[in-house]
Amino acid sequence: MTSRSGAGQGGSPWTAAGIAAGATRLGAPRIGPDGVYWLEGRPSDGGRQSVWSAGLGQPPRRRTAAGVNVRSRVHEYGGGEYAVHRGSLFYVDFTDGQVYRQDPDGDPRRLTREAAHHADLVVSPDGRWLVCVQERPRDGDEPENRLVVVSTDGGPARAVATDHDFVSSPAFRPDGARLAYLTWDHPNMPWNGTCLWSVAWREGRPDGTPYLVAGGERESVTEPRFRPEGGLVYVSDRSGWWNLYQARDGGSDDALCPRPAEFTRPPWVFGLASYAPLAGSRLVCRFHEPTGDCLALLDLERGDLEPIPTPFSVIEGVRAEGERVVFCASGPDRTAGIYALDLVTRGLEAVRRPDPLPTDAAGISSPEAVVFDSADGRRAHAFFYAPTRAAPTPPPLLVKSHGGPTAATAPALDPRIQFWTSRGFAVVDVNYGGSTGYGRPYRELLHERWGIVDVEDCVAAARFLAEQGRVDGRRLAISGGSAGGYTTLCALVFHDAFSAGASHYGIGDLEALARDTHKFESRYTDWLVGPYPEARERYRERSPIHFTERLSCPVIFFQGLEDRVVPPNQAEAMVAALAAQGTAHAYVPFAGEQHGFRREESIRVALEGEHYFYARVFGMDAGEPPVGVRIAGSLPA
Repeated sequence: MTSRSGAGQGGSPWTAAGIAAGATRLGAPRIGPDGVYWLEGRPSDGGRQSVWSAGLGQPPRRRTAAGVNVRSRVHEYGGGEYAVHRGSLFYVDFTDGQVYRQDPDGDPRRLTREAAHHADLVVSPDGRWLVCVQERPRDGDEPENRLVVVSTDGGPARAVATDHDFVSSPAFRPDGARLAYLTWDHPNMPWNGTCLWSVAWREGRPDGTPYLVAGGERESVTEPRFRPEGGLVYVSDRSGWWNLYQARDGGSDDALCPRPAEFTRPPWVFGLASYAPLAGSRLVCRFHEPTGDCLALLDLERGDLEPIPTPFSVIEGVRAEGERVVFCASGPDRTAGIYALDLVTRGLEAVRRPDPLPTDAAGISSPEAVVFDSADGRRAHAFFYAPTRAAPTPPPLLVKSHGGPTAATAPALDPRIQFWTSRGFAVVDVNYGGSTGYGRPYRELLHERWGIVDVEDCVAAARFLAEQGRVDGRRLAISGGSAGGYTTLCALVFHDAFSAGASHYGIGDLEALARDTHKFESRYTDWLVGPYPEARERYRERSPIHFTERLSCPVIFFQGLEDRVVPPNQAEAMVAALAAQGTAHAYVPFAGEQHGFRREESIRVALEGEHYFYARVFGMDAGEPPVGVRIAGSLPA
């Protein structure tokens, strides 16, 4: 597929082709006996993920064979796709969902045989057993999710935990004598309520009955992890914030560092690592405040939290061994890289450097945190990015609505935002009510109010900036992916603030979503909208597909044709309705893409196509249309 990456770019260094080619995904660092490991996904490699490693002072090298895609389909979002133990690499192959073992200089060996997908791999301290989450199909019913154990030499999988709808986060005590894990059940999502269990472990199987450590229907417990001496640490939001606790026998658990900050992220994926226990009653942790992430050293005996200065605003995947900490991080002036920190010297080493930028600091638009009034007297949050290229005064505005919706946007360098600011657009990235990072009460503003609170906050952000004279109130566009695509479509249908919009694999029909989506999110809308089918009328009232006659501005749709989270019929139904009523629109489907675009050509065309679309709507220099982008219907004069 070809495109005109220079069309309408006005000399911007942030080209769609460059962004697509350099959109490397880094994450999941681990410490192995021969260096630091991580996952790396490259659009130029068809979006596949590979395991890479680098020893001290050594260049990175790929550890999995070319063509292998280290990725899991459990919950469709995956996570925890690999583990390293004593030089052996264990990973999930996306092609068949099975677990493989690769020893140094050896060929991969398949460990699991059952027709199922696997995730959240953990190897026992003695190296004999691998515990993981298994999701296997059932005829005429939802898949079964269970915790299983398999010998690291291969063999049949045995069930460890089977009595709940979902299970995650297995963690061994360092002596191998106990196993902890999390469970939750419909209709909860893991950020609504989970239970933490601990069970004795002997000879590759539970030894006795698991006991409940913490959690329940209204307490979200995440990230269980044992300390070197055996104490069990976890994160809980029982105070209204995701804070750190340690289990105590026979009494209430100890709050290790109570404060209005979040010490974890919403567990959309397996394998989250926001902290790492250390020897000597310490742990290293990442915590989030509204201005971004911080790295810190926590003294568990005194409760002292010592911030560690870094240039980063987003930190994740925190792992440690001895006095060495590794993590993935990005900042306002840099994309993601893999870093190692020496806790003694505080020396910081870039193990896998971020992709090079096409411009210096003067060509980067920095995030400005803004707080503004929204409906019902609440205050909402966003990050504003001013244009870096000369633009009409005031400039057009692109409102970005993040996915999730239980998620958040962060103040780190996103080349896709720089793509817009370097073309004369202002951008506001909204953390609407329901976003994470601001405590549980803010997160729960979206309870049964999805399609209302999030939309009101996006509209309020646009109007706030227009009233300040910072943007042109006559040229406002809104864009979002997945749940953000739903917010976008609701804003365009139920409000009149915007002149154009883009839905990336967004939702137009809530009833169809409740009926058709995958198991992990099949009851998510019960919390966001109301129980289905009891609240069916509410679903219809908030579904843009039933009110397309109210939509009078142009919309462009981008959709992966293999998406199981938001199936293509969602976009196709909206497109058909707009075509029938003659509303200007464009539909750009991508074969081979799932939920989110990973391939170079898809990323490029989505960026170029959206820019071309807005330029045509706003009367700007549009250039030639990218291949595959065709506007149907007449644009407003």
